[in-house]
Amino acid sequence: ALCREFGSAMSYTPFVNAMEILARQPRALRLLDYLPAERPVVFQLFDSDEERLLKAARSVLDLQPDILDINMGCSVRSVSGRGAGAGLLRDPRKVARIVSSLSRALPVPVTAKIRLGWDAHSTNHIEVARAVADHGGALIAVHGRTRQQHYSGRADWDAIAAVKAAVAIPVIGNGDIQRVEDIQRMRGHTGCDGVMIGRGAIGNPWIFQGRDRRQIPASEIVATIGRHARSMVDYYGERDGLVLFRKHLVRYLQPFSVPVPTRAALLSTTPLPTFEEHLRQLETALCVSGAN
Repeated sequence: ALCREFGSAMSYTPFVNAMEILARQPRALRLLDYLPAERPVVFQLFDSDEERLLKAARSVLDLQPDILDINMGCSVRSVSGRGAGAGLLRDPRKVARIVSSLSRALPVPVTAKIRLGWDAHSTNHIEVARAVADHGGALIAVHGRTRQQHYSGRADWDAIAAVKAAVAIPVIGNGDIQRVEDIQRMRGHTGCDGVMIGRGAIGNPWIFQGRDRRQIPASEIVATIGRHARSMVDYYGERDGLVLFRKHLVRYLQPFSVPVPTRAALLSTTPLPTFEEHLRQLETALCVSGAN
C-alpha cells in the first residue's frame, strides 16, 4: 500500500498455493488481503495441476481481483520441484493449456510471470512467452534469470528484450532494479512496457517516486519507518507486526551507520511505544551525525 501511494502502477499479492485456497486455509486467504487504494491488484496463484488452478481462481473471484496471475517463476525447490512455479517452464504445452483454460473461464485478465527456463542449458523463454500470448494471456512478466540461478548472477536483460520482440502483449521486465536509473536503463535496453520491482523496493518505497535513497532526508526516512511499523501493528497486532517488520527495518537502516545499541533495540523491541522511543533516538543520532 505504501508503494502504491508512492507511485507504483499496480500491486501483486504474494504467490498463493491453489491447494490452500481450495482448503480455505485462513493463512492463504489472508495473503490475498488488500486495501481499495491498492487497485489495480493482481492475485498471483501457483500449482502444477490445471484443474486445481482453475477451481482456485474461480473461488477467489468474490474477492474481486483486477487481474489473475499464474506464477511460473518461483525457484524454491518445494514449489518448482513438484512442477509448479518455475517447474511449469519445462512443459510449454501445459503452460498453453493453463492460460487458455483460465482466460476463457475468468472475467478478469489472465497473466503470467516467468523465468528464462529451468537452467542455462534449457532456456525456453521465447517458447513459453508465445504459449502465454497465443492462448489468451493479457500480459507477461519476465524475470531475467533461470530457475537454477535463483537470485544469483546478473539478470539477462537481452532475454527480456527478446521476449518483448517476440510477443504482441505487454511485457514487464524484472530483475536487478535497485536504483531509479535502473528503471530507465531497463526500459531503454529491453523496450519493455513496465518494470517490476521486488527486492529493490524493500526499505526503499521512494524508488516509485523516482527518488533514490541518497536524496531522502533522514527525518523523512525515520518518519516512514514509524508509519510503516504502525501499519504493520494495526494489521498483525503489536508483537507479530513488529517482528515481521524487522526484515523491512534492516533494509531501511542499511545505508546508515546506526549506533549498535540503538540498532539492537529497534530489532528486538516489541511494545510499540518503546519501539517509537528508540526510533526518536535514532533520528537524533542520525541528525547529529549529519546523515540527513
